[in-house]
Amino acid sequence: MNITGGIYNRQRIKAPDENITRPTLSKVRMSVFNTLAAMTNFSGKSFLDMYSGSGIMSLEAVSRGFETVVAIEQNKKVYSVIKSNFSKYEKFHDLKLILGDSLKVCAKLNQKFDVIYIDPPYFSGIYEKSLDCVKNMGKEIIILEHVTDIEIPRDFKILKQKKYGDKFITFLSYNS
Repeated sequence: MNITGGIYNRQRIKAPDENITRPTLSKVRMSVFNTLAAMTNFSGKSFLDMYSGSGIMSLEAVSRGFETVVAIEQNKKVYSVIKSNFSKYEKFHDLKLILGDSLKVCAKLNQKFDVIYIDPPYFSGIYEKSLDCVKNMGKEIIILEHVTDIEIPRDFKILKQKKYGDKFITFLSYNS
């Protein structure tokens, strides 16, 4: 798996076992960050990767200029692979990996993020809980990756939605 853009474009990273994770496809990652670039400037901004999986979205964010990147991963084996990948970059960037359940970790984080990426295991039924958890953490844009239509709570506004095969990428803002 390779980083698709920014200063680390084409840098190879190790992917965790695909039976455990489902890395976001490169064409989808490129589109997410191109769409984001049209919506906001990344310089000095913060990015939360709520269900890190392979960690590739966090590394894409670092590569493209986000100043602070926080990733949360619950699976210990996957966490070890991500930690190894992050070790090449964390000397040069504010890049943090947290081991734990995203919903519990987010409830304890006392930090706001400019962009929050939410991509839990499909069919887990935790999209609504995830959105509820980040209501007061998101400053600008919340991004959902999902395969089925999901109920977007009324206090969120859909900014843009794109479909890639069976996947949807939904860009939201929180109406506080």
